[in-house]
This record gives sequence, structure tokens and C-alpha cells, in this order.
Amino acid sequence: MVNEIIKRNGITFGVIIGVVSALITATIYAIDLNLFTSWWIGALSIVTYLIIGIVLLSKTKKELNNVFTFKDAFTTYFIATLIGILISTVFNILLFNIIDPSAKDTLNELMIKYTANMMQKLGTPASAINEAIAKMKENNPYSTVELLKGSAFSIIFSSIFGLILAAFFKSKSTQE
Repeated sequence: MVNEIIKRNGITFGVIIGVVSALITATIYAIDLNLFTSWWIGALSIVTYLIIGIVLLSKTKKELNNVFTFKDAFTTYFIATLIGILISTVFNILLFNIIDPSAKDTLNELMIKYTANMMQKLGTPASAINEAIAKMKENNPYSTVELLKGSAFSIIFSSIFGLILAAFFKSKSTQE
């Protein structure tokens, strides 16, 4: 049975993560689709999620009177990220496949151009660039199927990150 504090904080912060993610996506969508290819937007998003995760685990540990096992820390983080990823994925599916399906095609073209430019800057042979572009044209990362695949990858990546944070936030053993 999951502790009520862990469950409550995981759900609350999961909703916060999901809403923040949806707001970031909606803001970028409203301002300029080219921002989706910006490295600094991705970095800023990662830092934002890191801060939210640290606040979540710090708050939960404090509410548990600093008795925070590795399992409890990981469970808290996992619940939050799972809910956050699900909310974000549903928002992205709605935005790019129901509200404005043309945006996913525009974004795919922007990603292809961005990738081709980066590969040229790195001195990649034209044949390799053409092959990469052909593969990118086959799959649209904003289709429902690809967004669901991406959410599965996000859950795996977040779990690894959660293991690291849980190791950092767990209570020190009393046998040391």
C-alpha cells in the first residue's frame, strides 16, 4: 500500500508537471513553431522539470519526517512523472491531431530542415543526409502513434532519472 503523503504529492506534482508541459507547448505553439527546434527551449524545459522534481522530493521527505526510503522516493517521483507525461501526451495529441493537424506537418518540415542543416554543418555526406531526410519523411513525430511511442520513451528516461534522484534524496541509513 502506498503511503497517503507519497500518493497525494505524486498526484499533485504530476498534475503540475503535466500542466507546465502543456503550457510550455501551448506558448511555443502560439509564439512561433520554429521554437520547437530550439535547443535552449529543450534545456529550459529539462531544468524546469528538474526543479519540480527536487521540490517534490524535498517536500515529501520533509512531510515524512525525513524518513524517506529509496523505494518511497522513487515511487513519489514515478507517480508524478507518469501523470505529467500522460497529461502532456494527451494535450499534444489533441493539439497536433485534432485542434490543428496542419501544425504537425509544418513542424515535421521544420525538423527536417533543422536536421539537414545540422548534418551539413557537421560535414555529413549528402547521401547520408538524403537518407536521413527520407526516413524523417516516413514518420511524423507529432502523429498520435509517434507521440505515444515518445511518451513510452519519456517514461523510461524519467524512470532512470528518478532512480538517480531517489538515491540522492533517500534517508541515510541509521546503521552507518
